[in-house]
Amino acid sequence: MNQVDLAVVVASLILVVAVGLWASRRQEKTARAYFLASGRMPWWIIGSAFVSTSVSSEQIVGTVGAAYASGMGVANWELWSLPVYTPLIFLFIPIYLRNKIGTVPEFLRRRFGPWCSDIYSWVMLLAYVFIFLVPVLYGGSLAMSELTHWPFHAVLWVMIVLVGLYTIKGGLASVMWTDAAQCLMLLGGGLVLFFLALRYIPGGWSAMVQAAPERFHVYQPPADPNAPFLGLVVGTAGVFLFYQATNQVMIQRVLGARSAWDGVMGIIFAGFINFLRPLVTCFLGLVVYHWIHLMHRAEPLASRDQAFPFALREFAPQWGLRGIIVAGFLAAVMSTVSALANSTATIFSLDVYRKLIEPAASDRRMVTVGRIASLVALVVAGLMAPMVARWGGIFQYFQTGVTFLAVPFASVILLGILWKRMNNAGGLFGCAGGVTIAGVVMAAYVWHRAHGGQIHWLYAAGFAQVWIVLGILIVTWRTPPPEPAQWEPFVWRREFLRELDAGAARPWYASIRLWFGLYAVAWITIYLYLW
Repeated sequence: MNQVDLAVVVASLILVVAVGLWASRRQEKTARAYFLASGRMPWWIIGSAFVSTSVSSEQIVGTVGAAYASGMGVANWELWSLPVYTPLIFLFIPIYLRNKIGTVPEFLRRRFGPWCSDIYSWVMLLAYVFIFLVPVLYGGSLAMSELTHWPFHAVLWVMIVLVGLYTIKGGLASVMWTDAAQCLMLLGGGLVLFFLALRYIPGGWSAMVQAAPERFHVYQPPADPNAPFLGLVVGTAGVFLFYQATNQVMIQRVLGARSAWDGVMGIIFAGFINFLRPLVTCFLGLVVYHWIHLMHRAEPLASRDQAFPFALREFAPQWGLRGIIVAGFLAAVMSTVSALANSTATIFSLDVYRKLIEPAASDRRMVTVGRIASLVALVVAGLMAPMVARWGGIFQYFQTGVTFLAVPFASVILLGILWKRMNNAGGLFGCAGGVTIAGVVMAAYVWHRAHGGQIHWLYAAGFAQVWIVLGILIVTWRTPPPEPAQWEPFVWRREFLRELDAGAARPWYASIRLWFGLYAVAWITIYLYLW
């Protein structure tokens, strides 16, 4: 990168930090303001933050590389939103917001008792630092170091300091406002790079499809090693639902909504943004493949993970555009890191410190504890990040860890809001026994892969979930039913849907039904076109 590129990157970093500090000055000095943004977030901030939090460095580098190596199937990781967003919108959000839930552990405590809440709190605290934060920091710092030739450790700790400046000071409001800005940077830089790269291909997109039509289908057979379509279906109620609907990092964006309407419209808005994500995160790999293997304009890449840096080097002009694209890449890393640090602080402060250490803690004390927790999480993850390379690489490390966590908690919460008979004993088995079952299955999966096995991790997760759900059903039926006061507020009923449009009078074009319908039609149309 030249001096103009570096100036663009530095300016973008200054802008992000300035937005975060500005947002922190506008909020109240209370625990609710720090951890939940006082419940004042509008739909467009929620949607932007939801998207930017879910896109990070290993995803961009990994999906561009996967598209280069195997084709369009990897786009499912970006497009598979409607089957997950539908239950999030119509099942989970009404339950969370009408009960004024502040954290996922709070929901588990009120629905199933303190043991389930404690298990989730401690497991997720460790997971956010060691399974989520560590690989994101490692992957982002490594990629930025390779793109800029800056020292890895310098990139790592400068990033931690910059994220800490606004995350520790401003809490959720700062994180979400910066996420919105970073979403624009991510989409802007990624879209510009994709369309500039496409101009290098004579005939554009249609020429690439005609040259290798077998690479341009989202449907992949059940044995596909990257994105089997059957695996997506199997993982919908487990891994994917956990990440979007029962994961504190993601759902905290919705818990800060100023109304149920804003929370739902934010997710619908995120769904529309997701239609652009394949252009940013994977279709670029298709252009690189055509350029190298069909136009023979360069030697084949030694590693699929070189596809993104190759595209940046070959297709981005040297008049500041590389700086814009790198700034967008860096924005994706920082938004995820800040969200993880903030959610770690939220769970520790509200569900561990206030419960076990100082129940009568003042708002000022709670905010201080939250800031210390954010700082500790960032520092510990920074110290651990360089070790990821010894643990089998980013993708295997991250996917195996997330799968291990996902299916127990997704199963418990989903059954808890659909089945009034489910009791504390069933919830406890799902959390404690489910983590054990998932751990055994994942250990067997890792052993199987190490000895040449080809089973996809989504199938392993689905297998674990079947046993967890069966165990929950058996334990629940063999123990006494819960009291009505324990399940009635948290079991979904159809009338909850009417509350989504409640509140201020809105014109017809602000209808949730209208926009969800348009989103669903667009999603189905895209899948039919790319099938």
